[in-house]
Amino acid sequence: MTEPRDPNAPDRAAPDRAAPDRAAGRPYGGRTGTVSDDFAAWEGRTRVFLQPVAAPSILGLFALASATMMVGAWQAGWYGTAFTPLGLFPFVLTFGGLAQFLAGMWSYRARDGLATAMHGMWGAFWLAFGLVFLLVATRAFPATMAPSMGPANQAIGFWFVPLCVITALGAIAALGRSLSLAAVLATLAIGAGFTAAGLFAATTWPLRIGGWFFVISAVLALYTAGAMMLEETFGKTMLPLGKYRAAGIPAHAIRPLQYQYGEPGVKVGQ
Repeated sequence: MTEPRDPNAPDRAAPDRAAPDRAAGRPYGGRTGTVSDDFAAWEGRTRVFLQPVAAPSILGLFALASATMMVGAWQAGWYGTAFTPLGLFPFVLTFGGLAQFLAGMWSYRARDGLATAMHGMWGAFWLAFGLVFLLVATRAFPATMAPSMGPANQAIGFWFVPLCVITALGAIAALGRSLSLAAVLATLAIGAGFTAAGLFAATTWPLRIGGWFFVISAVLALYTAGAMMLEETFGKTMLPLGKYRAAGIPAHAIRPLQYQYGEPGVKVGQ
């Protein structure tokens, strides 16, 4: 007569796959306990599905540069009148806003948190900026709601406060990537700060200074995007971006689990 088997009891007939590892003094799986071997064991059990994407920041920086250049030059008083943005808003809304916002979402696919935040935020800003002038042009909004060089507009001024703060944080984060990108975001943050001050105080000179910094940021963004595009097409650095590796950080401090040869068409950080 056979006794009933306890379902919680170990199966004595099943092979003990961990026995060789225990006999050799290794943890189960063949690992020796070091970080390198532990990583290799996980890598051996990993499957990577490639979904190549181009560097979204090339489009995002070109869009940022174009919209910021046109509006910044108008804000600095180089050309136009208070109604000039009514002629600029279609381009600003579509290229500076929509295209840059899409670049921010594609940066999410490229696992680039900095580009996702910066392009997403400034793309949304240019969409809203163009939408304001669209509503003014259709007389759905009063003309006093539009940003101008004239009376104080604290409602629009508040737009530039979070833009300034978040972009400044992005500039600090960009120091870990490249000096050119940090310069783009730093001048952009300064321009947003002066613009906010001018709109709050109804004073022209902070708006003029803000416009100058927007133009400087646009020129730096053009250079950065152009350098990235040339590097991608020629396969080597044509224009320096000031990339460096921070000293004192061990190479294994951040070690993503991924295909050892990288993902074709995808570069983290772009």
